[in-house]
Order: sequence, then C-alpha cells, then structure tokens
Amino acid sequence: MINIDLIESYLLDLQTRIGDTLMEIDPQLQLKEDQWHREGGGGGSSRVLSRGRFFEQAGINFSHVHGESLPPSATLERPKLAGRPFQALGDSSVIHPLNPYIPGAEPLRHLPQTQKLARMNPACLNPRPGGTLEHMANSSEKQKASMAAERPAPSKVPQRSQVAEEHTWDLSKLYADDQAWEADLEELEASIPKAAAYRGTLGESAAKLAEAMEFIHRRTGLLSEKLGYYVMLRQSENLGDGHVQGLHGRYISIGAKLAAAVSWLNPEIQSIDDTRIQEFLKSDLLADFRIPLSKLLRFKPHVLSEPEEALLAKQLESAHTASKTFSALTDADMEFGTVKTPEGEVPLTQSSYSSLMINSERSVREDAYRRFYSVFNGHKNTLANLYAGSVLRDKYIAEVRGYPSARAEALFPDRVPEEVYDNLVSSVRANLPALHDYYALRAERLNVTGDLRPWDVYASLVEGIKVTHEWDEAVTAVCDALGPLGSEYVDTLRGGLSARWADRYENKGKRSGAFSAGSYVGDPYILMNYKNDVLRDVFTLAHEGGHSMHSWYSVRGNPFPSYDYTIFEAEVASTFNEQLLAHKFMKETTDAPLRAYLIGKQIDDVIATIYRQTMFAEFERDTHAMAEAGEPLTVDTLRARYRELLEAYFGEAMHLEDVSDLEGLRIPHFYRAFYVYKYATGLSAAMALSKRVLEGGTAERDDYLSFLKSGGSRYPLESLKVAGVDMASPEPVNAALGRFAELVRDFRRAVA
Repeated sequence: MINIDLIESYLLDLQTRIGDTLMEIDPQLQLKEDQWHREGGGGGSSRVLSRGRFFEQAGINFSHVHGESLPPSATLERPKLAGRPFQALGDSSVIHPLNPYIPGAEPLRHLPQTQKLARMNPACLNPRPGGTLEHMANSSEKQKASMAAERPAPSKVPQRSQVAEEHTWDLSKLYADDQAWEADLEELEASIPKAAAYRGTLGESAAKLAEAMEFIHRRTGLLSEKLGYYVMLRQSENLGDGHVQGLHGRYISIGAKLAAAVSWLNPEIQSIDDTRIQEFLKSDLLADFRIPLSKLLRFKPHVLSEPEEALLAKQLESAHTASKTFSALTDADMEFGTVKTPEGEVPLTQSSYSSLMINSERSVREDAYRRFYSVFNGHKNTLANLYAGSVLRDKYIAEVRGYPSARAEALFPDRVPEEVYDNLVSSVRANLPALHDYYALRAERLNVTGDLRPWDVYASLVEGIKVTHEWDEAVTAVCDALGPLGSEYVDTLRGGLSARWADRYENKGKRSGAFSAGSYVGDPYILMNYKNDVLRDVFTLAHEGGHSMHSWYSVRGNPFPSYDYTIFEAEVASTFNEQLLAHKFMKETTDAPLRAYLIGKQIDDVIATIYRQTMFAEFERDTHAMAEAGEPLTVDTLRARYRELLEAYFGEAMHLEDVSDLEGLRIPHFYRAFYVYKYATGLSAAMALSKRVLEGGTAERDDYLSFLKSGGSRYPLESLKVAGVDMASPEPVNAALGRFAELVRDFRRAVA
C-alpha cells in the first residue's frame, strides 16, 4: 500500500521549499497563505507570492481531498472504480516571471489513490501545459475542442519510458544529456557579473559597443536561448518529471538574475547621440547587430527622461493588475458546476466548455452555454471594470510615450500603419454576406432554420469520416502536398519528420496539443500528440512543419541577432502549408463525405482566423477609441458595442441570447491589445501566397522561399512583399474572403 502520511509529508515539505527558494531569489515577494476545506472531505493550503522584483506572481498549492465515492468524471474510462472511496494528494505551482522572454511554469502533481487499487488512477486530472514560446502554434477554439474530444482513453496512454526512441525527438543537437546542460547553466550564471564591465562604455566607440553586444547579445543571449529551449522541450515530454522541473526552476532563477544584470543595456544604447550612433552603425564591427540596433533606435523618440522612466518602472508591478485579476477570477474563482451528457456528468470549466460546444446533443450544448454564461453574468460589473482598467492603462502609456493612440503604439514595433488594420476591418465588413449565407446553411443542416442559437455554431455538419494515416503516410502526404516548394524544402522536412525532429505520440504527462520550437542551435523541433485516425492531425503536422521550416531557413539566412521573426510572419508560413495540403486532398479525393469535410474545415479555419479575429480587432479598436474620446467604459457601453458586432457578424440567421454579449468580457486576448488582427492577416497572406505558388513557377516559389529566409531582417510588411503579397493593400483579404464565398457555395452543393 502507498504510505499516505509519507506522501503528505513530502508534498508539504516540497510546497515549503518551493516558496522559500522563490523568496530567496526574489526577497521583494510578498506572501499570503490561506487554508481551505472541502465539503466532501479534505482540504489544503494556498500560498501566493506576488509583487516581486523578478516574479509577477507565483502560487504554490497543496491539496489532500478524499471521499466515499469517486465522481463519475473520474470513472468514465475505468467503470470498475465506480463507487470506490478515494484520496488525492497534490502540489501545484504557477510561476510567472516579469521578463516576457523567460518561460512561465505551471507544473501540476497529483497522487490519487483508490482503496483496493493502490496505484495511480489515470482518469484523474491531467497536467496543465507549462511555459510557452512565441512561435508555438495557436489553435482555434474548435481545434482545441477537437483535440480534447478525440483524445484516447487515458488507460491506453503509455508512460514516457515506454515510448520507442525513434518516435521521440533527438535533443542531442542542443545537449547530449542533462549533465552537459548543467555545465552550460553554470557558464551562464558565471557570465552575469561580467556584463557589468561594459556599463558606461557603449558610447565610447563602435568597437566598445560591438564588444558589449558580442558578449551580452550574442554569446550570453545564444547560450540562454539554447538552455531555455532544451529545458522547455524536456519539460514538455513529461510535466510530471520532478527532476526536469528542478532544472527548469534553476534556469528561471538564473535567467531572472541575468535580466536584472543587463537591464541597463538598451537605455544606454538609446542615450548615445544620434549622429554618433549612426556613425557607429556604419562600422563592419557592428554588421551583425545593425538590424536589431536600428530597430531599437526607432523607439528613441518615445523614451522619456531618466527620472520619468524610473517613475514608469515603479508602476510595473501594478501594470498587470487587471490582467492578473481577470485570470484569477475566470480561471480560479469561477465555479461552473457540471453538465449532464449521455456519457455522464462532466465538470464545466474554461477548458471543457469548448469540447461541450461540439457535443452532438443540442440539449447538452445549450445547458453548457447557459450555465457558463450565467456565471459570467454574476461577475459582469467586475469584468467590465477590469477590462476598462486595462484599456485605460493602454491609453495612459501611449499618451505618456507620445504615441497618437494606444493602437499606434501597439503597431509601432512591427512598423504596421494603422490603415492596414482599418483595411482589414473594412474588407471583412464588406464580405459579411458570405458569412451570413454560411450561418443560414448551418441552420438548415442542423434542422433549426429560424432558431439558430450560439450553442449551434461549432456542432459538426459532416459525420462519419473515417480516414487513417500512419505517421509515415502522413509525412508522405504533407511532403507531396508541399512539392511546389522544391526539393530542398521537401527533402529537408521529410528527413526531419522521418528522423527525430518530432516527438510524435501522446504519453502520460506529456504536454497537450502541438507546437514548433525552432531555436538558433539544434533542430526546429515539433511536439505532436498524433493520432492516426484524426485527419485534423495531418493538417496540424503540416502547420507545425511550416513553422519549423520557417525557422530552418531563418537560421541559415541570418546571424543570431536578427534571425527571429514576428508572429505576423509566423502564421503565414504555417497556414500556407495547410492550404497546400487541402489543395492536394481536394484534388485527389473522390469520396463525397470526405470532400464535404475538407471544404467544411477550410470554412471553419477562415471563420475562426479571419472573421472572428477581425471582430475581436474591431472591438479593441472601438473600445480604445471610446476611452481616448473620454467616453466612459461601463458594463452597459461595452456590452452594447459587442452586441452590435455580434449582430453584424452573425446576421439574421442567429438568435442571440441576452447574455451573448458577455463574450466580450471573457476574452483573455483583450488584455494584450491589438495583436489578434495578425492571425487574420496571416491566413489572408497564406491563402494569397499559396495560390500564387500553385499557379506560378520557379520565380513565385523563390519569392516565397526568400520570405522564409528573411527571418527578422525586415519588418513584416516588407518581408511579405518580397514573398509576393502586399498586406498594406486590402486586396489579399478581399481575395481570401472571395475564396470563402466559393467554399460556402461548394459546401452547399457537397451536402445537398
């Protein structure tokens, strides 16, 4: 039998040690501890550390709960456990550094036990994913729901040690083993005090500036990236691996110290006289740093005096209050209850809501929707005030730094004119009739004409698709589809996917979903949880392969200081590949249901990525404009504006509920304003470029490859222009939505 007392003692000690270590690293952290009790039996303690110098917030929680009977959700896959008494113990921690370039940590430990079966119960809670990197692919809500719905029974999922080596990624190009990683971590830590030697010398000469950039930006930066990617990838293999969690914690600690030690670098560069720094930039010594330095100097007009910057820095702790409170409220404090499904009661959470919205039973979808939004309705005033606070903070920073608007400030780093944003909204508005036609068709297919409701938006319209692709078959299909990109692209990707770029299949504790993680050293790794009977996973493989090949070309085309590309560009390379794969499948299939599914998938992608993200972008634009015009942002004004958008985008086919406009108060993206439009422009560009490559020849292919090779050497609009698409013009968006209208007409014929 498992010794529960021993485990409890260990977990309580672990909770204490984690907290003590964080406070040792960051003495400014403030501790708040609460004890809680569970009505059904058991309880725990929560320790929240906040307002630190290096860490925004950290939570370390212990729980030990027990009961006379396992809940239905825990016995769906193992009915023999139904009715058995249980105990579950665990520590969970969430750690968010202030530095956005350091991955956060969200490991979760659970040690559940049922009497008679004294072993791990895989039907209990799954680990939450850990930290993310910028180029990890972002799935749409429906994709996330599909992945959740299609996940195999936990009892069939192997342990990490049971996965064949050839099905895992080979991280040896980063580090041969953890010991080699440890040696480099020591080197990184030893470099921290050395950075101070360059302080105060940058303006003396181009040589002095180059010397500092070589050490801090290239040598230390490259080492930090390599260390960070390795430990993030190792962590993703099994979020329950305590040894790797320890490595990650040490990396976070040293990374925070490094960030503090070099925080003077950018301000000192920007303080150099304009004429002098321009002379410096002509030097060959700074050739590899010319691009990042030039980009940094663009911000100089918006840098304040040293005392003013110091005042702004002191506000950093409070800057994220609205976002943090929103997350705490919606992710931790809100309780949504359960929803009855044909398979039994399912807990309703932020995560399970998406899965429930694609349930085949309409009554289940409606119940989930009403329960979900009733909880948000109970917090509507708080949510409205939080969002208003975030908008006003954006407005304040923009005004203080001399930008004409908050949106102008957000678009400034990518050098995107505000007209591009407005052109996107205007183009989507002009093409809403096609979207309205689709919703009318959806109502027909679901037999709810005249009564289409918000809970009908994601229900599947094509059932019974059975297509199987083993991994090698999926690789062949993807690479065949990408043939127009030439042998170098295809052979490289095929070699990587057939060898060990990818961690292919699910294992216990593995991070869910999929991502590509390409760094300057090592392969452009791909995490998958591939299932051979899920066609969407073949598209996901193509998508992540697009990210990885973008990284592969960027690394080979640029020095380390300028190889990294933006989200604006990243979403083009990934969705481009999906377009080519869809083209291949559509061209080859003679199966009518499969053809309907493929058309429907493309429709869903355009709605989720262009229409929906543009609606979000429009809401952000309007709410910030309201604040900048002095109009109060209240729960009523925010809901009224969002309802107008819902009515405009869904059209007459949709019957909105009274609570439908509360959606505008629950979108976490809104607390990082003005970036969702990039997903819409990304897919629009990908659709235009894939058509251009498919219909063109060598020149069009080479233009696209030149875009992939440009990395971070150009601003996004410039690099896409090299590829052959002008995103400063409305034409690409109009063309993409023209294609959407064709797809709707094709879908109507396919399901007739």
